[in-house]
Amino acid sequence: MDKETTSKIQSASLSERIGYGFGDMSSSMFWKIFSYYLPFFYSNVFGLSLIDAGVLVLVTRVWDAVSDPMMGIIADRTHTRWGKYRPYLLWIAPLFSIGGILLFTTPDWSYGAKLIYAYITYILMMTVYTAINVPYGAMLGVMTDDSQEKTVFSSFRMFFAYGGSFVALAAWEPLVNLFRTGGVMAEQTAEHTAAAWQHAMMVIAAACFVLFLLTFILTRERLKTVSTVSIGKDFRSLLSNRPWWLLIGAALCFNLFCTVRGATVAYYFADIIGFDTTINISLFSFDFSLLFYAGLFLSVGEVSNMAGVACTVPLARRFGKKWLFMAVNAVLLILSVAFFFIPVSPTGFWLMLLFQVLISILTGVMSPLVWSMYADVSDYAELRYKTASTGLIFSSSSMAQKFGGAIGGAAVLWLLSACGYTPRTDEQLAAQALITQPESALLCLRYLMSFIPAAVALIAILTCHFYPLTTERMTDINRKLKEARL
Repeated sequence: MDKETTSKIQSASLSERIGYGFGDMSSSMFWKIFSYYLPFFYSNVFGLSLIDAGVLVLVTRVWDAVSDPMMGIIADRTHTRWGKYRPYLLWIAPLFSIGGILLFTTPDWSYGAKLIYAYITYILMMTVYTAINVPYGAMLGVMTDDSQEKTVFSSFRMFFAYGGSFVALAAWEPLVNLFRTGGVMAEQTAEHTAAAWQHAMMVIAAACFVLFLLTFILTRERLKTVSTVSIGKDFRSLLSNRPWWLLIGAALCFNLFCTVRGATVAYYFADIIGFDTTINISLFSFDFSLLFYAGLFLSVGEVSNMAGVACTVPLARRFGKKWLFMAVNAVLLILSVAFFFIPVSPTGFWLMLLFQVLISILTGVMSPLVWSMYADVSDYAELRYKTASTGLIFSSSSMAQKFGGAIGGAAVLWLLSACGYTPRTDEQLAAQALITQPESALLCLRYLMSFIPAAVALIAILTCHFYPLTTERMTDINRKLKEARL
């Protein structure tokens, strides 16, 4: 491996940090809608059974995860005048937006034909997602050689990611309702409901396209890396990389924690909270009511995530990345267990929002922390194995994210099916009708918001306990790398 760079890399500008953040802002707008609303869409709008929808989510996400290392290898061996990773933002952005629209399109076909269409469009979307996100993530390893600057870039990335998630989640249900009840879609039929979901995705997809173009324009690759080893050696080095394995396990648990809670929210509000529940607010001499719906709950979480991201850099410097990871998961475990005991009442609704804020601040701390830890693993691999496999290593982070999403999304659907959950018909969903669910299904929903995520957080703590790249170890690795690059 040959690495060419100057002895001192110029610091990144604010516009470049913001530009890099725009990339994950775009990705997160899609990812959060996929994670939180796609299972509900498949079972209540598209018309798939819970079992078929669960298998679909699992199979397509597993393929998506497996394809990540392939894309990492391709990106590592790409060479253009724009760099090796950055060009994919320009090339794939149009397909990214088109894929999202097709995913939320409901054809008027037979059940079997619709199921095939769902597999094709989901696999297509996830393949395109991999093709743009693996190179985007790997850019972090070649935009700067400074470890602290990488954490700053990662924090900007996640701050804008949660900002995009907030916009998408806050706007999603209002957009769907606007297209379903307003203008040319004034009739609240099942067909108009499906079309409303499609049109809402068109709006989000257009915004995502523009954001990726801005990322391409505003960012630069400053480090030139050239891999001189075979693909087989890259894989062998990766598979023998103990910190990589441990971080994969810990990151998978983190993504599983987020996906299980997120994918449950739409069901939780539809069947435990209700469609038309309001919370009362008294502000000075004004009293008014606010609709307490899934989008509000999720978007409050995204704003809180942004607050957590802002805390990551000082907390990581103070406590170290490994110990901060473990401490955050310990608090997440406690809060998740406590969520089970919150009553479904006006006071309970405020407590739910408070817990959502606290849990989301903590997951906000976690997100840039995990990406920065992957950058550490990349530096460790470069020093020990002498291989420029940044794309391959960063693709593993995307792989863990997608495996967590696959397992979490499918598990939610299968557990609900096993507990007797009754999906709404098209007409019931269009009318936002309340239906009676069996007690076992309601209890399952409460477990999915509490004890099950808590168990996942416990596994993350145990896994990270054995992670060896402490602050002291990384200081030594970075010193040796700088000497080797001179």
